[in-house]
This record gives sequence, C-alpha cells and structure tokens, in this order.
Amino acid sequence: MMIQQREQQALEVYFKLLVAKGFDPINFVQRTSFLNKLLPFLAHVEMGQAEYRLAIEAVMDSVPAEEWPESLMISREYFLFWMNDLKGVAQFNKATTKDSLPMDWKPAPISLRRLWQTIDQEKFTTSDSWAIKGYTKALRNENADQTLIDTRVKLAKILLVRLKDTPDKSNKVYRTTVDATLPLFEVKKNRRLFLVVVREFFHFWSGNPEAEKFVLNVNTDSIL
Repeated sequence: MMIQQREQQALEVYFKLLVAKGFDPINFVQRTSFLNKLLPFLAHVEMGQAEYRLAIEAVMDSVPAEEWPESLMISREYFLFWMNDLKGVAQFNKATTKDSLPMDWKPAPISLRRLWQTIDQEKFTTSDSWAIKGYTKALRNENADQTLIDTRVKLAKILLVRLKDTPDKSNKVYRTTVDATLPLFEVKKNRRLFLVVVREFFHFWSGNPEAEKFVLNVNTDSIL
C-alpha cells in the first residue's frame, strides 16, 4: 500500500513541529518506525475517530508488547495532525516538551493469568481502597448487576497493582500503565472492556468529585 498525500502531509506537519520543539533525533527513529507501520492502514479510509481506532487495533497486532506505551503515545500525537485538529495541535504544541523514547519508566512485565489469579489477595493503600469503594458504589447506583460489578472492579484492581511501583501519581503515569497493560489482553473484546473500565476508574483514582457521572456513560469512548 502506498502512503497517501493526506497522511504524508500530516506527517510532515507533525515532524516539523517536533523539530521546532527541539526533539532529539533518536525520538524520530521510533516515531518513524511506528508510523511506517501505521500509515498504510490509514490509506483510503474515511477520516474519523472510529476509523483511526480500527487502524490502530490492526497495526498493534504487529507491535511487541514492550513497545506498546511508546507506540500508542505516538499514535495519539499523530491523530491530531491526521484529523487536522487545529485546536488539538495548538494544545499539543503548548504542552509538549522534549521527551525521551523509549520511556523512562514502564511497569514490569507480568502475565494476565498471574494477575487475575492473585488479585483477590492483594492489599491496597487507603487511597486506592477508597477509589475501589467509590467505583463499586457508583456501579451499584447505576443498577449494574453483580457480575458486571465484579468484573469491572477486578479489572480496576489489576490496574492498581500495575500502578504500585510508579515514580509518581500523574495522568502520564496512569496512561503509560494502561498502555503497558493492554497487550496482556489477547482477546480484543476483553481489551476494549479494560479500556472502558480504566477510563471510568481514572476519575476515582484521581479524586474527581464528579467521578460518578462517568460510570456506564456511552460517551466516554476515545480513539484508543
């Protein structure tokens, strides 16, 4: 498949901005490598969030698990340029500083089977326990059945275990941990459910006083 003019133009603007921000050459190597895999999947598709998400899902099948956090970060950056989202690009330009690829920190490798089998024996900090209780209560308030509650809370606990050794508590660390955990879910429908859960649970983990309004909300979907 040939890379189309639309994708090429978006790539040029993206890289031009990174150069202006002073990114090191090593950061372009990994971006170029991943985007060379992604761009053919975008050729001839309609421009949209759903189409982009499907392309990402397809290309990630060929990405090693240890490279998922960097690759998904790159895909989110490029999405703004591919969609010609001028407001998003402006925000990216304002917020972005010289980064480090590969990332300085990622959670240690582990199997999903091990996490799933041992999660009920895990002990959590007070703040994490409050987040779990808040999420559980919010699901019950939405009249979710017990099986749904048990499954979603268990997925949230898996994320908390992965967050235990993080260097700080930040949105970036949360996102990196999610991205490093996604490839553990080999079944795509389970991976998508995990994404739904971590988007909901983030608001409890971060202490958002309006966290409950994001639970079982069909409008919480995103590109990844």
